[in-house]
This record gives sequence, C-alpha cells and structure tokens, in this order.
Amino acid sequence: MNRFILMADIVSSHEKDGKALMLDFQGLVQWTNMIYGDSIESPLTITLGDEFQGIVASASKGIDIMLAMEEYILEEELDFKLRYVLHEGEVETPINEDKAYEMLGPGLTNARELLNNMKKENGRFLVSIKGNDQINKMMKVTQHFIDGWHPKDRSTVSGFLQGHDYKEMAKIESKDDSTLWRRRKSLAIDEYLLCKELIHHLIDG
Repeated sequence: MNRFILMADIVSSHEKDGKALMLDFQGLVQWTNMIYGDSIESPLTITLGDEFQGIVASASKGIDIMLAMEEYILEEELDFKLRYVLHEGEVETPINEDKAYEMLGPGLTNARELLNNMKKENGRFLVSIKGNDQINKMMKVTQHFIDGWHPKDRSTVSGFLQGHDYKEMAKIESKDDSTLWRRRKSLAIDEYLLCKELIHHLIDG
C-alpha cells in the first residue's frame, strides 16, 4: 500500500557540536510528534543519529510538518538546517505505530535514495508525489525566503509567523510601528505565507 514517507537529515552535521546538536534535534522531533500526532501514522524516529524517518497521513500534512519544523527551528534559534524528502511509495509491511522501525518496502528504499542524492544539491526540500514539479518549484521559492532570514532576524520572523502584526511586534521589540512595518516588508513575511498557501492549493487540487 502506498504511504507518505517523510525523511530528513541534518545538513553538515559533522561541523556541529555533536552533543548539543543531538539534544536540539531530539527536542525538535519530540515536539513534532506531540503537536502533529494526529497527522502521523508512524512517529518520526531518529534512525542514524542525524536522520529521522516517519510516515504521515497525507502529502498536505507532510508539508505542514516540514514547514512547522522550520518555523520551530527559527523560534528556538537552533543552529542547524534540515534536508527533507516527502515521498509517496509502497510500504509492504504493517505500519509500526510506536516507532518508524521494522517496516519494509520500495517506498522506504526510494525515499532514502532520494535523500542521499540531495546531498549533492543545494535544495533542502524534495516532494516526490504526483504533480511534484510545480510543488517543488514552490518549495524552492519557500526555501529562498527561509534561508534568507539572518540569525539576528529570527525572533522577529518568528513573531510575525505566530500571527503578531507589526504594531504588536513594535511593542514586543520596543521599537516604533514604522520600523516593524518596514521589517515585515523586507523580511517578505507575506510572500512566505503566500507560498505556503499556494503549495497547499497545488497539493489539495
């Protein structure tokens, strides 16, 4: 039966402080499983130290989870980036609802191969489902915005993505309204949110 397999690994994990990195990575995976438990069929499970795999309920939920993880990384100011594959493929064995272990099928093999191949590219998101060409173009634009946010901007971006308007952010950051209005524009918050909307439109048809 075809399932939606989500895999990811940490970009350039060998360049990071291993202990701190693993604690942050584990925290991210645990948070995702808790918040999106109803949308995950087999929990995101860390497999090789710097990778995870899991099975999600749909392509749409997979997109939600990937972008939510990116926004969590921003909010918590974590010092790493992830590379993701969302692949629709066959899983031949029963779904393990406790951990993403002891499952077999060409879908899992193909997802891991796709993830390994991504290491040769600059892209951090690959969606391998029907109609994926247009979706991947939008994901590339989305990555452009995410990777363009400087670490010093993270708290501001996170505040906007949590729904605060520029006036609320001005109060939070003790700055004038016009400054935060300009910051929202320069950070392309509305364009990022539009990308998310269009990606879902492409997936949901």
